[in-house]
Amino acid sequence: MAPDINSYGHSFRDYDVESERQKGVEEFYRLQHINQTYDFAKRMREIYVTMDKAEMGIWECCELLNEVVDDSDPDLDEAQIQHLLQSAEAIRKDYPDQDWLHLTALIHDLGKILLLPRFGALPQWAVVGDTFPLGCAFDESNIHHKYFKNNPDYQCPAYKTKNGIYTEGCGLQNVMMSWGHDEYMYLVAKKNGSTLPSAGLFIIRFHSFYPLHKEGAYTHLMNEEDVENLKWLEVFNKYDLYSKSKVLVDVEKVKPYYMSLIEKYFPAKLRW
Repeated sequence: MAPDINSYGHSFRDYDVESERQKGVEEFYRLQHINQTYDFAKRMREIYVTMDKAEMGIWECCELLNEVVDDSDPDLDEAQIQHLLQSAEAIRKDYPDQDWLHLTALIHDLGKILLLPRFGALPQWAVVGDTFPLGCAFDESNIHHKYFKNNPDYQCPAYKTKNGIYTEGCGLQNVMMSWGHDEYMYLVAKKNGSTLPSAGLFIIRFHSFYPLHKEGAYTHLMNEEDVENLKWLEVFNKYDLYSKSKVLVDVEKVKPYYMSLIEKYFPAKLRW
């Protein structure tokens, strides 16, 4: 059963309730919607696909996330590793045989290390928050949609239609998404030869794509594989969102289990 309120006593993903944190979240989306352009996202991929920032294991990266707080999240102010373990443990309880899903939950936000100096110290708007396709019209379902009017792509004729530069059913793997931790962690997993199933990689890449999995927008760009993988993303999202709480997980108690999954699906050291 999912709770009705977050740790602040508000509804989950309530971007309208009046609070200082909500004002900060709206300012975050104003900056994100203005600055996330097709050219920016393309440039970020070219920079980070080289995987030359660090070499470390998955658990080491999990521990790095203790230094990160996500300014775009109206529901969470705990260290990120707690959110990862809360999500993973909740899924593990309900889906005990899907070990790939437990690990996917653990690692889905590791790309937030982009906020740290060692990985470029990117601004929050280039790392966290909801993601959305670039190169086509900004769907009205995007949160705080009004701020897209100041995005340079908003006036580009090639990007103003529903399909934009894409064709219907082209597949989300062929779509340029806004740059952030989802895309970065997906690239890390792919470039380092992870053996996670397609659905796991899909969850990592699109778990912040709320216009799709919460609002049903942009489905015209999906292919058959996307449709199948979306079913698992919708399962995952309930745990990603509603497991955020003040009840902390005993890290050392659960660590051996997750280390065994890391060994199963990833090399000991990864390039980042």
